[in-house]
Amino acid sequence: MNNQAVLKGGLAILGIVSLVFVAGCGGGTSQSLNNQPPPPTPTITTISPNTTVAGGAAFTLTITGTNFVATSVVNFGGTARSTTFVSSTQLTAAIPAAAIASAGTPAVTVTNSASGGGTSNGVNFTITSGTNPVPTINMLAPSSAAVGGPAFTLVVDGSNFVSSTVVRWNGSDRPTAFVNSGEIHAQISSSDIAVAGTAAVTVVNPAPGGGTSNAVNFSITKGTNPSSVAVAPDPTGKFGKFAYVANYGSNSVSMYSIDPVTGALAFIGTVAAGSSPVSVAVDHSGQFAYVANNDSHDISMYTINATTGILTPIGKIPVEGRATSVTVHPSSKFAYVGEGYTLPNGTPDRVSTYTINASTGALTLVGTIATGSPATSLAVKIAIDPSENFAYAAGDGCALDTYPGYVSVYTINSTTGALTPIGSPLPAGWCSSSVTVDPFGKFAYVADQGGPDVAMYTINANTGALTPIGSMAAGIGPSSVAVDPTGKFAYVTDYYDGVFGHDVLMYTIDATTGALTRIGTITAGTGPGSVALDPTGKFAYVANFDSNNVSMYSIDAVTGALTLIGTIGT
Repeated sequence: MNNQAVLKGGLAILGIVSLVFVAGCGGGTSQSLNNQPPPPTPTITTISPNTTVAGGAAFTLTITGTNFVATSVVNFGGTARSTTFVSSTQLTAAIPAAAIASAGTPAVTVTNSASGGGTSNGVNFTITSGTNPVPTINMLAPSSAAVGGPAFTLVVDGSNFVSSTVVRWNGSDRPTAFVNSGEIHAQISSSDIAVAGTAAVTVVNPAPGGGTSNAVNFSITKGTNPSSVAVAPDPTGKFGKFAYVANYGSNSVSMYSIDPVTGALAFIGTVAAGSSPVSVAVDHSGQFAYVANNDSHDISMYTINATTGILTPIGKIPVEGRATSVTVHPSSKFAYVGEGYTLPNGTPDRVSTYTINASTGALTLVGTIATGSPATSLAVKIAIDPSENFAYAAGDGCALDTYPGYVSVYTINSTTGALTPIGSPLPAGWCSSSVTVDPFGKFAYVADQGGPDVAMYTINANTGALTPIGSMAAGIGPSSVAVDPTGKFAYVTDYYDGVFGHDVLMYTIDATTGALTRIGTITAGTGPGSVALDPTGKFAYVANFDSNNVSMYSIDAVTGALTLIGTIGT
């Protein structure tokens, strides 16, 4: 009996062993699951950004590392955050404002949630208790755009930018990307530049602290490459009422009204000109305007609406050479057009005289006279002295660089406007770009871009003859000279400095000798080429060829110093 019991027990044990053996050698599925490696443990290399100010706005945290999977979760301060899988080496996580409400160093980790995946190393994120600084704008790039142009990225250069800094365009937020504390990028839409004018750009840092930066104007232009600016007086001639700018690059003239109190310009539209307009002039009654078109070899004529300032074209007249300037006689009876060197026929430097129809403004050719210089110029500029008896023509001599620049002197026939030369042309530097006479007819000034200086002359009141009295240094490439109505101050644009200049030079004038004394420099736009003053002598306007805008200044009546009012697009 006992032997049977022992036998049965042994058989039972063998059966259990057999069942265990069968289970261990069973289906392939169980064996595969037991042999599969666990998910890898993630690691964090860097996080960006790695710091912010307490109380800031929500932001996106970028985590760079290894072994990230589609189910990886970013933990910020011990709380799982909404995570986006980018690749096995990058994740992003949405960090809400509540997570950075107070100072601290919350740890950032990544967890691979599948069994065995594990949690990464921790990297501390710093939340400072300090406040955001007030930002500053130094520069915009670009600083202008053509009206109706495409959307673009605006680069804002400055200081004190933070990750939550926002660019505002005329007071409205624009999508902003933080690059570093000195640079941010904003997306500007085509609708933002659909209308010509000026947009105010500011930068805002949020609380705590923070604030709004200085405002920098962005020009939305209709015209490109403004080459010349002229002021039209009111009918009394006592103050400037309108201003006109010839736009070389867009074959147009921009029109502005002038605030008589502040001197600020307000854009009122554009009108078509010829090809490559380089000079604009207004008659002294403020009724007519004329534009010299360099490449189309003609002069555009306009009437001026006395109420609105709008120009109405009344036709064009052809010229043989390249029209490089137009100047109206103080009596408004005559106009003079400078003509530069022209290929292939090699037309020499010369001046054409026209009468002005007092009713219509139409020009009629009287005659043409050579400057008398062997030089061939890219531009011939003309000035009339206030006595109305003498004319001066400056040629730059830059077309072939065979001869230097010069200034020619003429008497004016008071009946016909015809010119008669006085003596031989005087040398005036290697690239004489303009000539100006003071309001009392005592002195003349020639800007020499090749000097670079301003040549100074006294004028013989009886004959109009010039006597050189020396030269005054004037930046790197002086282009245009303007003298205020009192004859006390002179202003010179520094157009060329290897590429383009950026300054206006200011001088006092010695009432006895005519000598210039430098009193300072003020910044203009890029490539300041033409300067004009209003009849009161309170305001100055500079056309900036390369930045497509006009700089506006007030003039200190005592010192002659310029103060920038602002800029406006062309």
